[in-house]
Parts: sequence; structure tokens; C-alpha cells
Amino acid sequence: MKFVRRLLWRLGKMVGNWNWSCNSTFQKEVLPPIYGVEMCVALVGNILALWLLVTKERKNWHTGVVFSCNLVISDIFYALTLPLLIDNYSRGRQWIFGDTVCKIERFLFTCNLYVSIYFIMCISVNRYLAIVHPFFTRKHIRPKHAKIISVFVWIFVASISSPLLYFSGLNKERCSLFANLDNKSSLKSTYRVFMGVIGCFVPFVVTFASYFGVLWVVFKNANITSLEKKKVALIVGLVCVLYTVSFVPYHILQIVNFELREKGKPNCYLRNGFQVSKALACLNMCLHPILYMAVFDSIRAVCCRRSSNVSNVQITVGENFSKNFELKSRD
Repeated sequence: MKFVRRLLWRLGKMVGNWNWSCNSTFQKEVLPPIYGVEMCVALVGNILALWLLVTKERKNWHTGVVFSCNLVISDIFYALTLPLLIDNYSRGRQWIFGDTVCKIERFLFTCNLYVSIYFIMCISVNRYLAIVHPFFTRKHIRPKHAKIISVFVWIFVASISSPLLYFSGLNKERCSLFANLDNKSSLKSTYRVFMGVIGCFVPFVVTFASYFGVLWVVFKNANITSLEKKKVALIVGLVCVLYTVSFVPYHILQIVNFELREKGKPNCYLRNGFQVSKALACLNMCLHPILYMAVFDSIRAVCCRRSSNVSNVQITVGENFSKNFELKSRD
């Protein structure tokens, strides 16, 4: 962890030497409309996805559906935290809802961000097991196991996010993450790095390793057609790009921006970049319904008007793909 902090600090020091001008109205003019659009799209898309998963997939309630439902619920809660942020930024970051609401908003925003990351990881591991180890998965993995893991994810993420209920609060009319730790910068930095490593880096490695294993096995199997391989590669590529763009910049810029500010060398462009990265993290929840449509046939059939053609273009990922893969492996 010390190595990570040292590396990020050097990056921040290099960026801090750049002489950029500030645009004080950036957050007030740009962020509220971005958050507003993302909130509307995310709520509509994820509520529709949840309804379709519960109603259309109830006869095929496998582990992938369990994890996907939890991810949808997390994204909905995540979107519901945005109205307060929209009001906050539209007022020039003047918080009017009191100290208690500030603590709850910061906790819910952070908690649902990392819950979303961890369920993406769970879905990737589930697909890895279903495709690479189909016999083991069908014999030993049951939906009840996914439910137990889901409960653990919610409890674990809530636990590592709970310090924000104490750290955060009002600081000069602003809702700050560390209002109650003014003289403990080392603790602030340690907690940020801890959340970056445990909340993002570890799931990032597991997610990419899982999908790399999926691609490795799929492309080595001669019984799988070239079209099926391309479909799997497309979904894997979309998930990896989405993960990288949404979460990695947010954590890197957050840590670097904090280090520069604590050293008395704030950089306005870096600060604005960090705010944009928060919007990119929110963009992730808007795009998840597209992935659900690609993975679950029932959702795709409802969302796409040409349902008769959709059935001929099935993307073989998850449990359905594992069954096809298992049958071909026997040949």
C-alpha cells in the first residue's frame, strides 16, 4: 500500500507542476445536467431491467440472474443519491440539507458505487465458472450460493464504507468526505488508498482475470464457431472497457487530487477532471441495462422489436452459454 501511495504521489506532483488556469463555474454549469441525464436514464433502464428479470427470468432463476438483480438494485439506489448532488453542484457546492443528510448521502453514494463494482466482479467470476468449469458449476453451484454471496457483498461493502458516517459532514457549508478529520491527513490518505485498493483494484484484477480465462478457453475450443467466439469477445470487451473507463480514473484522480490539495498545491484542471470522473462512474449504471439485454434472451426479446430475428443472434454468455459449451465439449 505504501508503494501505491508513493507512486500516486509522484504522479500528482508531476501534474501539480503544470500551470493551468481555473474555471470556477465548471462544476456548477457542467455537472448538474450530466447527473440529471444519467439519473433519468439509469432509473428508467434499471427499473425496466429489474421488472423484466423478476417477471421473465423467474422460471430460469440461476446464479447469473441473482447477481444481476443485486446489481440492478444497487444501480437504482445509486441513481437515487444523484438528486442531492445535482442540487449541491447547482448551488455552487453549498449544502442546504444538514449534517445528517450529508453523512447519509456520502455513505450511500460510496456504498452503492463499490457494491456495483463487486457485483460486476461476481458476475464475471460466475461466467468464468459456467464456461470454463461447466460440469462443476451445474453440479455444485446453486442460486442459494449466489444469494449468500450477495448478502455478504452488501454487508462487506457497507462495513468498509461505514467510516464515512463519522468522517463526512459539513465543512464551511460544504458536504465534505472528511469534515471531522481536519488534522489527520494521514488517516484520510490511508482510507482513500484502502478503498481504492480493496474497492476497485482487487475486483478489477479478479474481473479481468476471469474474462481472460473465459476468452482463453473459448478461443482454444475448436467446437465453438467463429461467430460465437466473436460474440463472447464482444461482451467481454465491452465489460472490460466499461469497467476501466468508469472506475479506474475516478480512483486515481481522487487520490492524486487529495494529495495535491493536502500539500497546498491544488490543480483546478485535475480537480475538474476528478469531478468528471465521478460522472463517468455514474455513467456505468446507465449502460448496465444494455449488457442485460445482450445476456438475457427474455430482456432482449422485449426490448428489441424484431424478436424473431433476435432469437437467431443469441449471445452465448453465462448459464445458457455454459450448457452449449458443455455439450460441445463432449463431442
